This record gives sequence, C-alpha cells and structure tokens, in this order.
Amino acid sequence: MKYIIASGDNSVEGYNEPEEMKLELIERGIPEEHIFLDFAGFRTLDSVVRTNEIFSQDDIIIISQKFHNQRTIYIADKYGIEAFGFNAKDVNTVTISKTQVREYFARLKVFLDILRRTEPKFKGDKIKIE
Repeated sequence: MKYIIASGDNSVEGYNEPEEMKLELIERGIPEEHIFLDFAGFRTLDSVVRTNEIFSQDDIIIISQKFHNQRTIYIADKYGIEAFGFNAKDVNTVTISKTQVREYFARLKVFLDILRRTEPKFKGDKIKIE
C-alpha cells in the first residue's frame, strides 16, 4: 500500500499548506487514511529530511514543479534518500520571474546547508506509516 506525506508550512494563522494539500487530495479521490501530514515542512530541506527521520522513508517521490524537484532531489541525495520527481504543471507566467529569483537564492542556500549539515527546524516524534 502507498501513502502520501503532505509536507508544508503552517506557521501563520490561516495558512496551512499540509491541510490544504490533504483536502485537495481527498477531493481527487485519495483515501484520507493514506495521507500523512507533516506540519513542520517549513522549507524544502525540512520536508525532505523529515521524510526519513520522522516518517522512516528512505525512498520518495516528490510531486512539484520541475525547478523545485531538481533542488529537492539534490537535497535528498545529499542526505542519503533515494528520490524521484514527478513534474507538475508550472506556475502561471505572472509569478514566474518572482519564482525564478526566489529559486536562485534557494539553490545557493542549499549548498550552504549541505556544507553546514543543516538539520530541520523541528524533529519531533517518529510517525509510523503503514
């Protein structure tokens, strides 16, 4: 049986990425019991490392836009996690230039994180997926 870890930020009241993902997945026919929420995915590194350290997964499939998957797979590789990316449809053209600038700095930060062996902001208790 396969499961989905919906990982994202929910640090601001009224903003809950994992819950929004869960609702969308359920609307698209994914059974709720197959969805696990990671509320401490404040950044990509946190989400990737927590899949292994909290959810005990050592091989994952990431669903995101191509630019994000490239960075995510790189991070996973550096932390010993086998990762594959499924490229979702790109964001709309109005936000592309803003996204490209943000991604440029995010990629620079990845190299610093790897050199520093950065850990996720929160660890937490292990969550058993089965």
